[in-house]
Amino acid sequence: MTYRRWFVVGVAFAVIGALVAAFAVFSGNFSPRGYVEDRYTRAASRDIAGNAVAYTSPRPPSQVAKEVTDAWKPADQYVDGSGVYLRYDDDSVVILPIAAGSVILLERMSTAYPRYHSTVGSYWGWGRGSTVRGGGPGSGK
Repeated sequence: MTYRRWFVVGVAFAVIGALVAAFAVFSGNFSPRGYVEDRYTRAASRDIAGNAVAYTSPRPPSQVAKEVTDAWKPADQYVDGSGVYLRYDDDSVVILPIAAGSVILLERMSTAYPRYHSTVGSYWGWGRGSTVRGGGPGSGK
């Protein structure tokens, strides 16, 4: 009897694990980038310099930002009259207003930070993997 119970428990865990794995594979949302790619309309004509990939939404930037941040918590966020700027470890999600809703720009941090520095300035901190070095004593510059 005891072996049978453990067998049933083991099979139950295996089935649950398989369902979780299948859901992860078919949902495709392994990152904020994947989330945006799956939910918003691609707008190649709004891409910037081959670095920022554009998507659109009929919803205003504040609502799009809420959807994205509810699904993926950003490392840093900056909001002003020009839009919503979300920083993740490797990517940025910049949501700007357009006449018919929002344009959502996905870009690697290596090109996004220089592009938006005049806006986000020191508001975007740096997480792990950053190539920006500090200027204090012993910073290894």
